[in-house]
Amino acid sequence: MIISFVGAGNVAWHLAQAFEGAGHIISEIYSRDPQNARLLASQLYDTTIQPDLNLSESEAQLIVLAVPETALEEVLQRIVFPPRTMVVNTSGSKSLQELRQLTEVYSDVPVRVGVFYPLQTFTKGSDIDYTSIPFCVEAADEDMEEILVQLAQTVSNVVYRMDSEERKVLHIAATIANNFSNHLYSIAHDLLEIHHIEFDILKPLLEQTIRKSVALGDPAKGQTGLAVRGDWATIGEHMAILQDINPEWANIYRILTDSIRSRHYYD
Repeated sequence: MIISFVGAGNVAWHLAQAFEGAGHIISEIYSRDPQNARLLASQLYDTTIQPDLNLSESEAQLIVLAVPETALEEVLQRIVFPPRTMVVNTSGSKSLQELRQLTEVYSDVPVRVGVFYPLQTFTKGSDIDYTSIPFCVEAADEDMEEILVQLAQTVSNVVYRMDSEERKVLHIAATIANNFSNHLYSIAHDLLEIHHIEFDILKPLLEQTIRKSVALGDPAKGQTGLAVRGDWATIGEHMAILQDINPEWANIYRILTDSIRSRHYYD
């Protein structure tokens, strides 16, 4: 398949290389930052850097919109598509209906729209096993959805047909599991750094926590700690220390402790 990318951030960086590795052709890349487009193109075999959003002469069978959700409407206002091309968004929460409405308002030619959502956290330069990444696809017509499923299967062994409402719930769960947990790791890192303790000391604990949660299927079954045991004295000590260092951290600690207690602790 011939594929073009609008956007050259973390998602495009990985998807473009995964597609090319599976035998697809990445024909063009556009980025509002030309340097990002050049960096991504340098990782690919024979890709043109598109200078603007006029893709009317593009031979791409699929155009991937790998841009932040906040920039999506602005991009669709400016982009010129070739007729009847397939256009997919990589967003977890933007609905297919929203994408279809935006293209109907702003595109002068009819296009086929869909969603191609990889459930993974991406960072440029990091190595990822694409075969294990879940890809969630949805399209406005069955033929296009089947094409997207087949495309996903060229890079991954885990492909789901998922509608917009299901994908939105998945996106919320992924935000909690990934973004929120990583933020908590960063707080733990900063707390240790203040007291000149290396973050590495937590790594075996973090690795075991992830392994246990995945193995159990339901992470609640493996929940341990002060709130589960009802050790309110120690919790109070922790809260006092955090309050002196950073009241926001103390508030996060309190909210999570209350949530764990309400689920696990019985008087």
